[in-house]
Amino acid sequence: VQLVESGGGQVQPGGSLRLSCAASESILSSRIAAGYRWDPGKQRELIAFISDSPGSANYRDSVRGRFTISRDNAKNTVLLQMNNLKPEDTAVYYCNSYPETYTWGQGTQVTVSS
Repeated sequence: VQLVESGGGQVQPGGSLRLSCAASESILSSRIAAGYRWDPGKQRELIAFISDSPGSANYRDSVRGRFTISRDNAKNTVLLQMNNLKPEDTAVYYCNSYPETYTWGQGTQVTVSS
């Protein structure tokens, strides 16, 4: 089972990115799916999660109103739309179930700087 994150990059403050997480099997479709991030020197933190059905979402206070998590169960994909990015959003972003069950993927680096 693999989780593959993509879509990261470097943007200026106020910019947007859309992250995608693809699972090799339908492992997330029946579970709560979540987005996490890890800034070296800090603990990995949960930033958002979405239930399997009907897809209600919850967010960490620091990203609420700026990030939107969604899922496409037919494609075994979880998406994270990130708007109005701030320098403190700089981190490696991951997906997994909530609580985390599967082996972590490589993550995708997001860097917010001017």
